[in-house]
Amino acid sequence: MSESEPDARAWSFYVDDMIGFARKAVGYAQGFEFTSFIADQRTYDATLRNLELLGEAATRVPPSIREQHQGIPWRQMIATRN
Repeated sequence: MSESEPDARAWSFYVDDMIGFARKAVGYAQGFEFTSFIADQRTYDATLRNLELLGEAATRVPPSIREQHQGIPWRQMIATRN
C-alpha cells in the first residue's frame, strides 16, 4: 500500500460501515411491494440515504484493495452516492 492510501485499519472501518448501511437499507425495504415502498416517503428516504452513505464509504476503500476484490461491484456502489 502506498503512503497516500490509508492504512488497512482505517479503510476496514469503512467496509464495516458499508455492511451496516446495506443491512439498514435491506431492513427498511423488507416487506414492501415496490409501489408501497415508493409511496412511503420516510422509508424510501431512509433507504436512499443509507445507499448514498454506502457509496460514500466505498470511495474510502483504497483502489489497491478494490482491485484485489474485482467481483464486488465497486463502481455501482460508488455511483449510489450521486
